[in-house]
Amino acid sequence: MKLTRRDLLKLLLLGPLLEVEWEQLANQPLKRPQKQENQNRPNVLLLVFDTFSAPHASFYRYFRETTPNLARFAEHATVFHQHYSAGNFTSPGTASLLTGTYPWTHRAFNIKSTIDERMLQNNLFSAFDGSVYYRTAYTHSSLATIFLNQFSNDIEFLKPLVDLFLSNDVLADQLFPNDLNTATFSEELILPRDGRLPTSLFASLLNESRELVQERRLLEKYGEFFPRGLPSADEEGRVFILEDAIDWLIEQTNNVREPYLLYAHLLPPHEPYRPRIEFTDLFNDEWLPVAKPQHFSGEGLAQAALNQRRRTYDHYLAYVDAEFGRLYNTMLENGTLDNTYVVVTSDHGQMFERGIHGHITPTLYNPVLQIPLIISKPGQQQRVDVRTPTSAVDVVPSLLTATSHPFPAWTEGRLLPTFSEEAEVPDRPIYAMDAKRNFRDEALTVGTMTLIKGPYKLIHYFGYDEYEDSFELYNLEQEREEIQDLYESEPAIAAELREEMEAKIAEVNEPYL
Repeated sequence: MKLTRRDLLKLLLLGPLLEVEWEQLANQPLKRPQKQENQNRPNVLLLVFDTFSAPHASFYRYFRETTPNLARFAEHATVFHQHYSAGNFTSPGTASLLTGTYPWTHRAFNIKSTIDERMLQNNLFSAFDGSVYYRTAYTHSSLATIFLNQFSNDIEFLKPLVDLFLSNDVLADQLFPNDLNTATFSEELILPRDGRLPTSLFASLLNESRELVQERRLLEKYGEFFPRGLPSADEEGRVFILEDAIDWLIEQTNNVREPYLLYAHLLPPHEPYRPRIEFTDLFNDEWLPVAKPQHFSGEGLAQAALNQRRRTYDHYLAYVDAEFGRLYNTMLENGTLDNTYVVVTSDHGQMFERGIHGHITPTLYNPVLQIPLIISKPGQQQRVDVRTPTSAVDVVPSLLTATSHPFPAWTEGRLLPTFSEEAEVPDRPIYAMDAKRNFRDEALTVGTMTLIKGPYKLIHYFGYDEYEDSFELYNLEQEREEIQDLYESEPAIAAELREEMEAKIAEVNEPYL
């Protein structure tokens, strides 16, 4: 009798009733090689904190002191003040960061997208010379894991996602690690987590029993330290503590073979906002953000409720900053900064305004697009501030050039200021888009696109049934809050930017028509 995956899933769901440790079912990762000194090329540590909105960082002059440790780091680094994601949620934002291309090229603009197979070799890991660099990666994010699995042939050590979780409700992580993307989607049909009825009552009842056992054990161990609950990959899923990920990063910077490329995509401060206990009472102030009108695509949330969510996000961000401080102190002590490019950035930001909470939105305002970028170059002693607009697609070509790799012909990015002797280009066009309603292999017909050029930002909503096509225009130098729409009062500038945007849309759509 042949045992199917469905049969195996049902049998393994009995594990918690028999006190089976689920982690023992996972394939064991390969043993890492020992550290070997090679000072010919610098290391690269690319650290991504998911959903980190730059307007909330105190080193960017946010009202609350959310990031004192990142501010310490910034004093010996290059700080980019107008850095933008290419998308407003994880899939397009991360894919653009890792490939140096816009979503219209890598085509990962739907939720849970994969990168177009035709573009798959054009990525950070394949471009780094594997005969020189030891390439390793980890992420808490299931969406980012999809991409790392696609790139796995060019990663010497890809740490399994489940390794840094305290519990795991996604069985595919452990049962089918070599077929993870397909297995995860299949599991969602059997045990959906969005309110739909399960397709297997047997699997559902046993899985619920397993979750209760896990929850009781974890509350006994960690409950007093995390009164709002443990950090989680979603409202009901895998839980973790950021301390474990930081400990792992410290271990890597101490022991991994050099030179290395280390990519770590950590989920906090992504919601749900669950900081450690000492951060839960911060910011009991009377400060209120600038009031903004409800947006026509918004959820209608009251500003008072959004302000409370903003405060809890700021608590969580302060927790992230404290844990980064532990890592930074270790890097100072062990000399990591002397021969390493350390990059701190994000995949996208977060909204607490206009009736909207989150980032799964058609809007492309600065809170959801403007992300931090701080880069410490090897041995850098002085702070450098860059105020020219830059894009996430610039990170890959800049790191490759800095580590003596050729500039990739396939990138749509440019060298970041200070990574080239050429003069900065203040009027270069920078794009971002939300296209999650489109089919990946068809022309872009529904979505939102923004063009940032010089001080101006044009936003275009197109193809939505709920509201007519519309444009908004803002001068970010004069007014960062994006309240004063100049589209009607500055017709010449609006027409020029609209023509450039529409030409770009026609260009990227042409192969799909």
